[in-house]
Order: sequence, then structure tokens, then C-alpha cells
Amino acid sequence: MFATLKLLFVYVTLGPIAGLIGIPYTLLTGDIGPMYRVAMWIARAGVRAAGIRILVSGLEHVPAGRSCIFMCNHVSNLDPPVVLPALPGRSSVLLKKELMSIPILGRAMRMGQFVPVERGQKREAARASVQAAAEALRSGLHILVFPEGTRSLDGRLSMFKKGPFYLAQETQAPIVPIAVSGTESMMRKGSAAITIGVARVQLLPVIESSEYATREDLMRAVRAAIAAALPVEMQPLEPQAT
Repeated sequence: MFATLKLLFVYVTLGPIAGLIGIPYTLLTGDIGPMYRVAMWIARAGVRAAGIRILVSGLEHVPAGRSCIFMCNHVSNLDPPVVLPALPGRSSVLLKKELMSIPILGRAMRMGQFVPVERGQKREAARASVQAAAEALRSGLHILVFPEGTRSLDGRLSMFKKGPFYLAQETQAPIVPIAVSGTESMMRKGSAAITIGVARVQLLPVIESSEYATREDLMRAVRAAIAAALPVEMQPLEPQAT
């Protein structure tokens, strides 16, 4: 648990200070860039303090000058602070609505155009989330999505939700699949304990949404790309159902 305490110490100590300074600064200047960069530095610092080393590859696959949808497998609560700071530019994130209620952090995420998603949401709420994410893309941001919707129970790639692929087809944004591994054994689902290790973040060749006739075909292509890049023990046992 010592590694967990070190990570939390960094986040609890530096996060509120950054928010209390960064939120008024952003409101005064209209420029969220500095606050975002500081937030990413804090995210990296917390992970480093916990003894986690991050290896990033494939950044050359991110198309220059285009807003992308990054789609990543999800195996641990460590995935967001490991993956998000590794991405180029500035990214919004589709995340649980409950996180928006956290004091200071929730306000900062709303200012950063992070998109809340309700689990088990009704059609209208789902459409509103997709529309908010589409607006973030059109404003020049990237979007980070975990299309499984929740963390995998056993580390293996699980089924994808269709919502992110509605977004991809509506905006025709390029998709950059991401395979993350290592975090599944560092902080397992249901546990707060962190085990020191190496996290690997592999960005894969871009998949053009415009080249697929249906959401199902696009979903299968993205899932197959991520599955092929994962270690054997993290690959799905069965193909995605449609």
C-alpha cells in the first residue's frame, strides 16, 4: 500500500493547489492550456512517485493536424493517469458522470470539456454525451475513450459499447487504437494496492472511420487491432458479438 499512499499524496497535495490557482487563471485569461499542462504533469508525477515506469510507443501514428478519437482497453484505475499524459496535444475524456461532482477536480474537468457519461443511461442522455464529445472534437481537441465502458475483470479485452462508434461515424474522426498493458497487474479491480512495475502504452496505426460502412464493422476493426497488440494472456477468448 506504500506505493498507493505516495500516489495519493502527490494528487491530494498538488491537485487542489493547481485547481485553486488554475481555475481563476483560466477564467481570467480564457486559456486552459497552462492548467491542462500542469494537470498532466501532476498525473505523471503521481504515477512516478508510485514507482511505475511508462513505456510509450507508436506516437508517429497520430495524424498531424487532425482531432482523433483515442480508443484504449481498460484494465485498471491506473489507466487514465498512465495514458492521458502520454497523448499529444490536449484531450477530452469520456468518463463517469459521478467524477464531475468531485470538488475542484470536477470544475476543472468541465472547463476542460471532459464529457460525463451515465451508466445505463437513456437514449436522450446518450445522445447528449455523443453531441458534447462531437463538439469537443470540432473545437480541436482529441477524445480519449475506453470503449469497454468499465474495467476488465480479468485483464482480458472485453466487449465494446457502441456509443463511441456512433461518435466516430458522426464526426468521421480518425481512430487511433491504444493497447495498454502492465497496469492490469499493478492495481487490480477491487483493490487499492499498487504493485510497482512497467506500464506499456502502444498507439496503433490509425483507422479511418470513413472507410467503414457500419458501426459494427468499425467496432470489429478497432477491437481486432487492440486485441492483436495485447499480450496473449490479455487477448479476448471470443470475438466481439454484434
